[in-house]
Amino acid sequence: MCTTRRFTLAALALSISSFNAAAATPNDTAPLGKLPRWALPLAYQLDFRVDPRQSEYSGSATIDLELKQAADHLWLHGQDLSVVKVTLTDSKNQAHAVQYKVAAQKEGVATVEFGQTLPAGRYRMVLEYSAPFNQQLEGVYKVSSQGAPYVITQMEAISARYAFPGFDEPSFKTPFTLSLTVPENQVAVANTRQVAEQKLEQGWRKLSFAATKPLPTYLVAFAVGPWDVVDGPQIPATQWRAQTTPLRGIAPHGEGERIKPALAQTPAIITALEDYFGFGYPFDKVDLLAAPDFAAGAMENPGLVTFRDYLMLLDANSPANNVRGSFNVTAHELAHQWFGDTVTMPWWDDIWLNEAFATWMQAKITQQLHPEYRADLELINGANYAMQSDSLVSVRKIRQPITGNGDIETAFDGITYQKGAAVLNMFERYLGADTFRQGVRSYIKQHQFANATADDLVSALAKASGKDQRFSKAMQSFLDQAGVPLVETTLSMENGKAVLHLKQQRYLPLGSAGDAKRLWGIPVCVRYSVAGGDAKTQCELLDQAQGKMVLPGATASSWYMPNADAAGYYRFDMARADLARLTGSLTQLPDTEQLAYADAINAGFGRGDLDAAAVLAAAPQLAQSATREVATALIPTLKWLEKHEVRSDAQRERLTALARKMYLPRLQQLGYQRRAGESQDDALLRAALAQFLALDIKLPEVRKALLAQGDKALEKNADGKLDLAAANPDLLRTALSVATQEQGTPAVDVLIKALSNTSEPAQRMAILSGLGAATASANAQRARNLALDPLVKVGEMSTLLRASREDGEGREALWKWFTLNHEQLIKRSGETSGGRLPDLVAGDSCSQSEADRMNSFFQPLLKQLPGAERGLAQTREKTLLCTALREKQDPAALLH
Repeated sequence: MCTTRRFTLAALALSISSFNAAAATPNDTAPLGKLPRWALPLAYQLDFRVDPRQSEYSGSATIDLELKQAADHLWLHGQDLSVVKVTLTDSKNQAHAVQYKVAAQKEGVATVEFGQTLPAGRYRMVLEYSAPFNQQLEGVYKVSSQGAPYVITQMEAISARYAFPGFDEPSFKTPFTLSLTVPENQVAVANTRQVAEQKLEQGWRKLSFAATKPLPTYLVAFAVGPWDVVDGPQIPATQWRAQTTPLRGIAPHGEGERIKPALAQTPAIITALEDYFGFGYPFDKVDLLAAPDFAAGAMENPGLVTFRDYLMLLDANSPANNVRGSFNVTAHELAHQWFGDTVTMPWWDDIWLNEAFATWMQAKITQQLHPEYRADLELINGANYAMQSDSLVSVRKIRQPITGNGDIETAFDGITYQKGAAVLNMFERYLGADTFRQGVRSYIKQHQFANATADDLVSALAKASGKDQRFSKAMQSFLDQAGVPLVETTLSMENGKAVLHLKQQRYLPLGSAGDAKRLWGIPVCVRYSVAGGDAKTQCELLDQAQGKMVLPGATASSWYMPNADAAGYYRFDMARADLARLTGSLTQLPDTEQLAYADAINAGFGRGDLDAAAVLAAAPQLAQSATREVATALIPTLKWLEKHEVRSDAQRERLTALARKMYLPRLQQLGYQRRAGESQDDALLRAALAQFLALDIKLPEVRKALLAQGDKALEKNADGKLDLAAANPDLLRTALSVATQEQGTPAVDVLIKALSNTSEPAQRMAILSGLGAATASANAQRARNLALDPLVKVGEMSTLLRASREDGEGREALWKWFTLNHEQLIKRSGETSGGRLPDLVAGDSCSQSEADRMNSFFQPLLKQLPGAERGLAQTREKTLLCTALREKQDPAALLH
């Protein structure tokens, strides 16, 4: 009896246990956003077999994982993968039969079904698969350079799922151990140092690489091809890093020598970053790779940073813009080694923690190592650029909730990069540079090799500064709501004291449907003149609708600048008498504040408070500045007037005469050729003025000078190639554009032929810009059709089409072409480019009819194109705002 009872209780216990396990088994559907957290990856071993000469590759992904609860399946990511075998073993090395199934093809979600309920615990899963090389520069993709194939990776944002099955989200940070089996004649590199090599049968070899630090999937990287590998100067040990760090350049075959200038500048950038963070470079090597085709500008993969080739391959004939860009982008990507790589955001709503910090830190490092590059002004120009988009009702927040893959794709924009950097710059000034750095160091050390959020950063800054919740709320007000603050100021004398009255609201352009009632916590800093002394600065945190500050020493006749050093991310609107005093004292302002003044003119014009006459009155004052950024600050507004407001010969003559008077003497003084020992800034100013005067204003004398260079560039050398080096490299793009417009079909024929035998990246970009600038209908159509031709790389397509819209036949012709060819264009560029597509093909539109046709055409495509909904909304809103502003203009204002 007792025995019988014992067996009965055991059976009952087993039954209850089975019931509980079944009850705990997740009963869910395919997750289209975040994966559930009851299955966690612990480590990956990725083995790839890659031959760039083939159309596909194979691989196996071994994933150590933990089930946090009993389950009969798990979810993971995999897209366009042909999984042929899956095995799952438990901690006792017992194998379980499992099955891999695609659950949501478009989102790249798959499931592994266990066929039974397995208990919580640790498991090892091995997935063997093959996949085609991607054609849209995502995941593992193949490109060619000078006829040779290369394989490169690009995993950010959510493209690792094209490369291997896994948990493709930034919060799943684990070590990765890679091996690459490649043909003997191929070079292979990865995130970490190679630690072993094994020769295999039939001309193959297997290369094994050291395990990485914990990384998210989007930072895994490798490359295979006939690369030149160039040793750079080793990065010496510092107080923050005990060992030297090897540095190499990875360039397409035959281009190794040209990567040496980029390598030479890298050690100083690394050591400067270490000094700021108080934390040594955290990875085992630095490789800089020049990719023959690349969708982004660069990618911060730890240990293997990839760049567009024109940023890495430099020589004496490289455009000044590329030389300066090489340093800036290298500083940006290396800053990511701490912000993004060492500390990673847990989800894409905090991508600004990566990109804003890298943009801001880039400016800091560039200002330190190359003060002549004026990175402080670049940061301000970036903020002014972001404010244009941030004025839209349809704009995203810095910290934007992510509702789908499309939101992830559109998060890489001026709001994330430039606005985010400007907000950091503003609060660094508010807290003080040393205090801010102390907070950043604490944040990095506390969260190293893990994940952290915006709240973690704000908390670290608050703790370092001893600030209360008022600071935290102020900073979060810029992160968690869209829009640009507008600070309205009026100076008055009260009881013998100068009092500045402040009001805040949201800046909205003329025609906007937005609500101006919005509050931020704005650190407002004002610089003002005092009698008989140097100007003073006063700061207050404006976190109410209205406020005021006393300006000690100021008088009724004092001028003041409402945004001292242009460090604040806000626009200002001054009482008219106050603005007049500031305008009269413009030359007394530092160039940072002159840029803020220029933005105030642009903002006032966009808001409808200032007319074209006011812009034309301010432009000559700024144009005389010795600082390039200030001298050219109003050129974008002058372009807008030329494009959308000029309606008569008299208006055109007036604008042309003003542009000639303001800018032509400066261009003639610089000349059209490089001068020995000239500064990069002179080269950049020459290029900006030549492009504006030749392609926008179309001054005959400028076009004649550039046509002479373009004609020389189109002549053939003894080897039968174009003599593109005959033109000033900084002006080649504009010179070829003028030549295409003036010479027509012969120039187009020569440039199209040249594309097939020109590999130098800067020259290719100039050729494509020149082709896109064609104005004769037949030639313009031929140029646009090249965007669908393999002759043009995927990453080059936008250069050609944007030139066709801006400098060529115009947006009407591009729109017609796009409507006929959009399916081919989308197929070639990839559906994930959808967020940028509306602006590419319909940017600068300025009529209700254009807004309506854009909406009608794209609406049916929105489900197909992730991110296109936001791209359409913003491009359409810009079109309607442009229409409202154009209709407001008084034609007589251009004649004053």
